[in-house]
Amino acid sequence: MSRLNGKRQEAEQKDMRVNFAILGAGRIANALAKTVVMMAQDPQYSHLVAPYAVAARDGNRAAAFAEKYGFQHSYGSYQELLDDPQVDLVYIATPHSLHAEQAIACMKAGKNVLVEKSFTANADQARQVIETSESTGLLCTEAIWTRYMPSRSIIDDIISSGEIGTVKTVTANLGYVTVGKARMTDPALAGGALLDVGVYPLNFIDMVMGPKPIERVCTDWVRSPEGVDSQNSTTILYQDGSMGAATSSMVSDSDRTGSIWGDRGYLQCANINNVESIDLYDGDHKLRKSYPIPNQLTGYEYEVASAAQAILDGKTECAQMPHKDTMRIMELMDSLRRQWGLVFPFESRTSR
Repeated sequence: MSRLNGKRQEAEQKDMRVNFAILGAGRIANALAKTVVMMAQDPQYSHLVAPYAVAARDGNRAAAFAEKYGFQHSYGSYQELLDDPQVDLVYIATPHSLHAEQAIACMKAGKNVLVEKSFTANADQARQVIETSESTGLLCTEAIWTRYMPSRSIIDDIISSGEIGTVKTVTANLGYVTVGKARMTDPALAGGALLDVGVYPLNFIDMVMGPKPIERVCTDWVRSPEGVDSQNSTTILYQDGSMGAATSSMVSDSDRTGSIWGDRGYLQCANINNVESIDLYDGDHKLRKSYPIPNQLTGYEYEVASAAQAILDGKTECAQMPHKDTMRIMELMDSLRRQWGLVFPFESRTSR
């Protein structure tokens, strides 16, 4: 157990902050490092988190990373980070194929974890990670930033108000040209569009539809030369007659739009990967209202703050992304890959 789990009162009395560490030093690790440094300097968050340590397989790279962002410690092995008793929260920023193993190792070493999406490579791994969280009593939450952003609450409030009536359809797409990166194209690293960008359209739909019973799922994919999905499309048909349609790609740039259609109007959300605007239209396609999105540091601060608050409250999950929601998405993605016949090298057909 880390030094601050369930110890909010002590932390506030002694002015103790959640020490944030990063496992990995790639692109997304840089984005989170920048975020935590900004949070430490912002009055809204400065009492909550502190940039503390980074670990990479290359000690020089870790040292350069720590110096760049002002982290106190750098480690040339992941084990060194796990051995540091002052680490409270570890952000796992490695390829999907390593998430489960590393998250479990962190929790067994008494560290809380914020795991970059995709949470794991498959649902079996996700289940093992969540079981470890529950058995250790440590926080484990998925870093799917859109789940934590204020835009989610804005959308929820509009739908709850009845402004667009009953939601019947949700559509979402996300595509970036990212074929030059091994983590995207290598099957051994659980590459492909689905686990990297496809999680966002699926989560956008799930945030609106929730755990409604699914009647059937129709999906198809384009196989890349390396054997992973370069593009995919999925339609989810729910038992109540509503549906969601998701598309993702790593070979084309999409408009990133999310749309929520009701029987009295609809919402148009620009950029489901970090919603920039929400427009409400009536049934005659007339713009009735535009909802402003709050200013942000980088957009990642919300997931970090939620994780830190959950640690202080002694929780094993964040309200914005509870374990059951993570499992629902992981099981859905598993079902899509089963329909495609896509199995990663480290998976056996019998285990799936």
